[in-house]
Amino acid sequence: MNKSQAETTAQVLTEALPYIRKFQGQTVVIKYGGNAMTEEALKHSFARDVILMKLVGINPIIVHGGGPQIGLLLEKLNIESRFVNGMRVTDSATMDVVQMVLGGLVNQEIVSLINTNGGRAVGITGKDGNLIQAHKLEMEPELNASEIIDIGHVGEITHVNTEILRTLTESEFVPVIAPIGVGKDGQSFNINADIVAGKVAESLQAEKLLLLTNTPGILDQQGDTISEISKAGVEQLIHEGVITEGMLPKVQCALDAVSAGVHSTQIIDGRVPHAVLLEVFTATGIGTQIFADG
Repeated sequence: MNKSQAETTAQVLTEALPYIRKFQGQTVVIKYGGNAMTEEALKHSFARDVILMKLVGINPIIVHGGGPQIGLLLEKLNIESRFVNGMRVTDSATMDVVQMVLGGLVNQEIVSLINTNGGRAVGITGKDGNLIQAHKLEMEPELNASEIIDIGHVGEITHVNTEILRTLTESEFVPVIAPIGVGKDGQSFNINADIVAGKVAESLQAEKLLLLTNTPGILDQQGDTISEISKAGVEQLIHEGVITEGMLPKVQCALDAVSAGVHSTQIIDGRVPHAVLLEVFTATGIGTQIFADG
């Protein structure tokens, strides 16, 4: 390392120090998905970010998605993928695949990734310890029609049992949560991972909720990244048609979280190496911060 590189390293460490102090002992919930979950280099940089956070006394909790992996296996099994308002229609056969992919393949890959990079992760689904309690989501159709659309085993969260998460974090483990809920009768429910991450953050009154995406954040009319925006500002962009489609549930999840007491929510670009560290430990951060009005 030459003198210039050493000075840069020292400057980065100095800038990080006040944030390490500020967030020590606090909980940060991370929705992990997109390219950060599929590209090999990004996967390892994410794992190291999580491990470093834990080492300096922050409690990261990971909630992961897995939509593309589910879609790929369904295609191989000749099971059609259908969506209503962005929600995967989940019949019994599809639910079996969802549990296999999310609770098995994807969850254990993330756990292994963190552990092989020097961390201590434990994989769980929302069914373990009744972590994510849910009931069937009833989807109302548009145009004020009276019937309810049945989208199968898709759940709406009724309660998050935080005891199991506190037990894991206090034992120096990093919980890795698959977004599968459980009903009163033991029935399994497929739940959007952004929603699960938001509800977990709300229930724990987390310091931060980070949503990793494949975009730089919320973009304005000119396509530039908005660094900070209020609830009113978000609603205006939705009304103007600037925020649409896949970004809508993420933005609504962020708004719900900050309205329920989560200190700050950021939508960040998971395609940037060490995106989590850049957001948590630098003054400028990356992506878009969403805050409640007032």
